[in-house]
Amino acid sequence: MAAPDNRRRSSVPWVAMYHSVNDCTEDPYRITVTPERLDKQLTWLRRRGLHGVSMARLLAARAEGRGHDLVGLTFDDGYADFLTEALPVLRRHRCTATLFVLPGRLGGDNAWDPLGPRKPLLTADGIRRAADEGVEIGSHGLTHVDLTKADDLTLKKETVDSRADLSALLGTEIDGFCYPYGTIDRRAMDAVREAGYGYGCAIDPGELNGLHALPRVHIGQDDNTLRLFLKYRLHGLRRRPVEGLR
Repeated sequence: MAAPDNRRRSSVPWVAMYHSVNDCTEDPYRITVTPERLDKQLTWLRRRGLHGVSMARLLAARAEGRGHDLVGLTFDDGYADFLTEALPVLRRHRCTATLFVLPGRLGGDNAWDPLGPRKPLLTADGIRRAADEGVEIGSHGLTHVDLTKADDLTLKKETVDSRADLSALLGTEIDGFCYPYGTIDRRAMDAVREAGYGYGCAIDPGELNGLHALPRVHIGQDDNTLRLFLKYRLHGLRRRPVEGLR
């Protein structure tokens, strides 16, 4: 039997959005998956001939008309459990990923979530360790502010200053941005582009399109193989092709 035509099914890149990987007994915002669930989800990808990679690798391949078997793996907020719980699972499946962090909250916690447990965030050293393991580091803003509600000064700090801080921390240019809460409008998208980022990840960008308004799919603890299959198929049907990618 001929191999499935991933090109036909993948008119828009499939990007999975994760957050914390840990115990999810208390998880009111549905931001946590257990390491065991992540392992099963990545196993599902591999069995379908798909491979989880960083956004940098995914976008580079798609810009050349390749990589239709690649899935972007993104982890928002920069939780400390990325190193201890997520990274070993990624290694086991030979996957890479993009980690979006908050340089204004290094070593802090998820104070923007009023309910649920406090989850520690990576320190500067933790972010360096992730980068040394081949993880792409991107900005999630400075402090996890909804950019669509930010004044001009805050918008500039959250985009320009966060990129500068991470570049200084890692000694390299930062190409990726992730909109806090996934919310995006034209003003926020323009600010991210003008700050020098090569791409920006949202959730549902609506009418906005292009490399600075990339849609993603939330992946949670309840996403078993059937739900993953449906999300994978429906994503390609619901989303428009991204301008600038093939």
